Amino acid sequence: MEDLMNVLPETDVLVELAMTYGGKLLLALLTLIVGLWLIGKLTKGLKKLFKARDFDQTLQSFLSSLLGITLKSLLLVSVISMVGVQMTSFIAILGAAGLAVGMALSGTMQNFAGGVMLLIFKPIKVGDYIEAQGHSGTVKEIQIFNTILNTPDKKTIIIPNGGLSTGSMINYSTEPVRRLDWTFGISYNDSIDKAREIIMEILNAEERIHQDPEPFVGLVNLGDNSVDLATRVWVDATNYWPLFFEINEKVKKAFDAKGISIPFPQRDVHIHQVK
Repeated sequence: MEDLMNVLPETDVLVELAMTYGGKLLLALLTLIVGLWLIGKLTKGLKKLFKARDFDQTLQSFLSSLLGITLKSLLLVSVISMVGVQMTSFIAILGAAGLAVGMALSGTMQNFAGGVMLLIFKPIKVGDYIEAQGHSGTVKEIQIFNTILNTPDKKTIIIPNGGLSTGSMINYSTEPVRRLDWTFGISYNDSIDKAREIIMEILNAEERIHQDPEPFVGLVNLGDNSVDLATRVWVDATNYWPLFFEINEKVKKAFDAKGISIPFPQRDVHIHQVK
């Protein structure tokens, strides 16, 4: 009987706590669920609005992510205050924790700052083909902390914005016109003038090659096994790779048809017999 009397006060305390905080907890939980649902709807609606207004693709993913994180942070603070936690104490604890987390995540903050710098100075944008941090690919998204690239063979590369904004980078999509280079090797027994004439005939017949500046073919190297002719033309950036492969094939076929040999590495071996 005495044990039962000792348990009753504890039960009363639990009931009192449930009556005091139960409603707040349920309301806070409901607010959290509904808030996350609304934030998801809002960010999706914002993306649709960006697409409808033809908004800069580079900013779309960045602003959507930033808005989602900001709204979720505000929702979390609101839910905690609804439970009854004193905001002054919570802010003090949050500030101390924020300092420790900030020191631990200094690299993450650098990535965020790097993302902001990329958006301000715009060295790259969505759709550009770039080479940076030892990787190359087409920019798919510039997010808050990372930039996502797609490679030609459909791989996804994630590069932190910090290193991307401070390191060296090659953007192949900035200029509408690019120079296309080849080096064709011929035998020492072949005529340089004849080989140059064959190459120039192919280049002048191709309408996608610019004539200003005009195509150039010149002797660039007297190698161990071949005489190398440097070939340079200017083309639209969109025609770079198609022309690269097509001209290679056309020159090889023209050389074969007109008796110009493309040499391979070879060595003369002299055997001395010692008597």
